[in-house]
Amino acid sequence: MEKKQRFSLWYFMATFLILLIIESFLSSPHSETISYSDFKRLVKAGKVVDLTIGERTITGRLKPEGLEGLLPQEKIEEIRKAGKGEHRFFTLRVDDPSLAQELEAANVRFSGRVENTWFSTLLSWILPALIFFALWAFFIKRMGAASGVMELGKNKAKVYMEKQTGVTFDDVAGIDEAKEELMEVVTFLRSPERYRRLGGKIPKGVLLVGPPGTGKTLLAKAVAGEAEVPFFSMSGSDFVEMFVGVGAARVRDLFAQAQKKAPCIIFIDELDALGKARGLNPMGGHDEREQTLNQLLVEMDGFDTNTGVIIMAATNRPEILDPALLRPGRFDRHVAIDRPDLQGREKILRVHARQIRLAPAVDLSAIAARTPGFVGADLANLVNEAALLAARKGKEAVEMTDFDEAIDRLVAGLEKKTRVMNLKEKEIVAYHEAGHALVAESRPHADRVTKVSIIPRGVAALGYTQQQPTEDRYLLTKAELLDRLDVLLGGRVAEELVFEDISTGAQNDLQRATDLARHMVMQYGMSEHLGLVTFEEPRTAAFLNMPMSPRPREYSEQTAQTIDAEIRKLLTDAHARVKETLTSKRQALEALAKLLLEREVVDRAMLKQVLAIPTAT
Repeated sequence: MEKKQRFSLWYFMATFLILLIIESFLSSPHSETISYSDFKRLVKAGKVVDLTIGERTITGRLKPEGLEGLLPQEKIEEIRKAGKGEHRFFTLRVDDPSLAQELEAANVRFSGRVENTWFSTLLSWILPALIFFALWAFFIKRMGAASGVMELGKNKAKVYMEKQTGVTFDDVAGIDEAKEELMEVVTFLRSPERYRRLGGKIPKGVLLVGPPGTGKTLLAKAVAGEAEVPFFSMSGSDFVEMFVGVGAARVRDLFAQAQKKAPCIIFIDELDALGKARGLNPMGGHDEREQTLNQLLVEMDGFDTNTGVIIMAATNRPEILDPALLRPGRFDRHVAIDRPDLQGREKILRVHARQIRLAPAVDLSAIAARTPGFVGADLANLVNEAALLAARKGKEAVEMTDFDEAIDRLVAGLEKKTRVMNLKEKEIVAYHEAGHALVAESRPHADRVTKVSIIPRGVAALGYTQQQPTEDRYLLTKAELLDRLDVLLGGRVAEELVFEDISTGAQNDLQRATDLARHMVMQYGMSEHLGLVTFEEPRTAAFLNMPMSPRPREYSEQTAQTIDAEIRKLLTDAHARVKETLTSKRQALEALAKLLLEREVVDRAMLKQVLAIPTAT
């Protein structure tokens, strides 16, 4: 690609100065050679030979001899330097009715002249305008103004060659199934005859769907890097402009350029910005976005994959895409990229740790186990945060403690070292977190506690209890969900037992516990009174934790009351179980709270020592 020139303000300043000089030279009159009074004295002294009188100026010839006393000395010196012979002079005309009589008396030959000003006007205004326009066009061309008004219909795609992307399948980890699925596209772009001889057709389009940060764009670049073909990268929002028809023109231009550079890959990121289902906009078919989508559908139907043009797109909202995009013949193949599992997270960490100097004691498998639910972007951020923390402390290598602190920072938020709590609040937080930890360690199906802290973090977290799952789980039983309910209520019950009062610190715990109980009743069918019935809640996006359009309630008011009663029963039963547990472990609760007040952070080894204290019977 042609390298764009960097715009500089000095270009406009230089142009302005040039135009100022031209204007001053062409339109402004020259300074008079002599003053009008000196001119009158020269006429009376007979030193003027002839004159040409114009509307604004008087020019003539002057005898250079005997000028002493008639002109200033510096003027006389200038005339003498000009050489022998008659010297031309110039002066501005003054309204002097007696000038003609004085010239006749002095026997000076004079004539008039009609001045033509159109040419000077032309030069002083039109010529600078032409120069300015030429310079403007030159600078616009040099700056490569692809987004300018003159080139609105041109596509904004960034074209990468294999060496420029610098991404191959070696840089992609944790999504092995998706890599195998896309290897077929790479094989087709490298050796299409292998498929053509059997009559097979490669899919026209490949749609990558998955949560944000899972590596959809990185995987598309890796396909182009492996196939060593041009890679057109463009976002869905780049097609749509405020001018009607611009998006459709960009789609046509993009496919025309791709046909010229085939075999190649067209990649459209955030396809949902362009491919949202039609009919949802009150403007209907006159909407610019829908016109652009229609043009994309037409272009995808109009080209043959045997030319070697593959369309790839990525989105995390496939449920809102237009059905016409997803039918066979357009985006034939859908590749789901989910959050990586334990082994996938470890592989991703190893990829991002290549450029980091790690200490020998760093265990990436242990870090992967502590980061369930993290996607590739989260893990890359984790490695970078650990490296920054180590550099801030002046270490020679990144140690395990740096990764631990980075995980705490990403999960719980930035540590608030300057936030000062009074002793009463600190004591409440200590017993609250101790309650969570003891209940978690008392339940067979709960995740093990790795750290308990009463250091404020983030926006509102005054403390936190960190649990680490022993393995990735995709199904949860009723017993496991009930244990999670108990852990969530552990902090609130501990406050009731110790202080015989409650605080606002359990607000988030109660919200999560209520949501979990509601899901058990309404979605999982875990209510004895309601039986094997589910009750739809507002739909959520497949890969985004955000609600979609709400649905009307499809059950009676009596059923709604039963649902509320079942949710309340689950929470009441969990409260009773937790109260019984903490009452029996009151000594351990007191010991753990005191340890937290003393050390602020308790790891698993210290927690085991506390739990070894015999409990009261």
